[in-house]
Amino acid sequence: MLAQIVHTRHAFRRGWQLLRHRGPGQVQFWFIALGVGIAAAGAAVLFRMGIETLQEAAYGAEDLHRLHTFAETLAWWWIVAVPIAGGLAVGLLLHFFTPDGRVRAVADVIEGAALNDGRVETKAGLTSTACSLITLSTGGSTGREGPVVHLAALLSSWVSNAIRADGVTGRDLLGCAVAAAVSASFNAPIAGALFAMEVVLRHFALHAFAPIVIASAAGTVIGRMAFGDVTNFVLPGGSVLEFYAEIPAFLLLGLVCGLVAVVTMRAIFWSEDAGNLVQARTRMPLWLRPAVTGALLGGIAVAFPHIIGVGYETTTRALTGDLLLHEAVVFCIVKVIAVAVTMAGRMGGGVFSPSLMLGALTGLAFGLVATGLFPDISGAPTLYALAGMGAVAAAVLGAPISTTLIVFELTGDWQTGLAVMVAVSTSTALASRLVDRSFFLSQLERRGVHLAAGPQEYLLQMFRVASVMRGPLDDRAPDEARLWDLIGNGVYVDANATLEAAMPIFDKSGLPFIPVVRLTGAGKSPELQGALFHVDALKAYNRALAATAEEEHS
Repeated sequence: MLAQIVHTRHAFRRGWQLLRHRGPGQVQFWFIALGVGIAAAGAAVLFRMGIETLQEAAYGAEDLHRLHTFAETLAWWWIVAVPIAGGLAVGLLLHFFTPDGRVRAVADVIEGAALNDGRVETKAGLTSTACSLITLSTGGSTGREGPVVHLAALLSSWVSNAIRADGVTGRDLLGCAVAAAVSASFNAPIAGALFAMEVVLRHFALHAFAPIVIASAAGTVIGRMAFGDVTNFVLPGGSVLEFYAEIPAFLLLGLVCGLVAVVTMRAIFWSEDAGNLVQARTRMPLWLRPAVTGALLGGIAVAFPHIIGVGYETTTRALTGDLLLHEAVVFCIVKVIAVAVTMAGRMGGGVFSPSLMLGALTGLAFGLVATGLFPDISGAPTLYALAGMGAVAAAVLGAPISTTLIVFELTGDWQTGLAVMVAVSTSTALASRLVDRSFFLSQLERRGVHLAAGPQEYLLQMFRVASVMRGPLDDRAPDEARLWDLIGNGVYVDANATLEAAMPIFDKSGLPFIPVVRLTGAGKSPELQGALFHVDALKAYNRALAATAEEEHS
């Protein structure tokens, strides 16, 4: 009996180690992926229902699919008051529950996958979910995919911490959660799985494919149980490509959409910098910034209610050709301004749904001109709206594969794939030359997190100098007097810094080692902690590169 207990105990330990370190290659892990997928999909469904419930309470609309039309009947002061109230609530939440007053979204999930073993912040993440829920319900001009992705990442982080998963398993669980959440939100199982790998994990490793697909399928089932098996947009019949003769027009459309995507991203960053400058000069409290933003959005919405919320009504009108040329152009310009104001005001939300709307408007405007100039060799203008929707979104997300597929799944139109792919390819090629790969990677680059160049760039950020250095008691440590001489000459590195800060010092000095110090404050002498050897730093970096390559090609 005792022998059986001991044997069972050892078997459990072996299974636990397999789960932690080799989980993605084990069938058992697929069941965990399924559970994570169901949980993430359920959270995404509840988030969407929460937006609809609060939006109905805020605006009193009976049919939220026609919210913009209904908002035209409301009193102007109510349209202004709702986003101000929402902004004030967001500002107070960020002030009390986040360290920096910033809403977390997709960029933070990408950073967690690359630098934090697939984990994201818990407290700030929950606060960000609440802020995005309020923003999208009270007139903020953003999308729901960013908050949903981060909410899914929170769930996977809890699971990873509970089972003490290593980096590979943690990242794969993160991919499972994200795939399920996207699938449940948009009824797009194929695109959900590919989005998780292309945008979040940024690799297509075979070991991650099966569990992510399982989670994505589970997310789709949960989403369809809640909302039915329907596409988000219904296209009119007759969107037929006139094949070869019309291909050059879609190449040109892709370039136009790439420029629209770049203008949108740079408008957001410029607005954020302008907001920071205004806040600093006026000494505006951080918690008041979203409320001021809400007032600006309310003023815009009085004249252009289509900026309120996700914007599916306007996107549908563009895809069905129910807009005039000047309406499509003006709505597109105003939407860019509204998205930039919302993001700069730190009100929360994502950029995917706005980019779909901007793409549809851009494509429709382009299509109306193209078909008007060449009616004999052109298809329907709505086909250009569909292609433009994918082209702008792909350029913003930096994800041509998953975005192309999600456009097909959102609309249910698989017959015009060639037009969409041509436009997407040229838009992403152009936009990637003008920004750091995508909106999310550009966000991280602005924060000093360099992921766009690949693992060879960001892996150095993962190692603290203190974890690689040789301490004073190490037999291989250099002479202490030599270290103090270097410190006196200003050659040293902080123990809390990363290897990213240390490597340029090696390059500049040509030394085999540099002192490691702890900075105790202004006017105080640094405390010697040890020495960092160039060879030790390179070994740590090479091991990390090898591990990354093994994960991405396994």
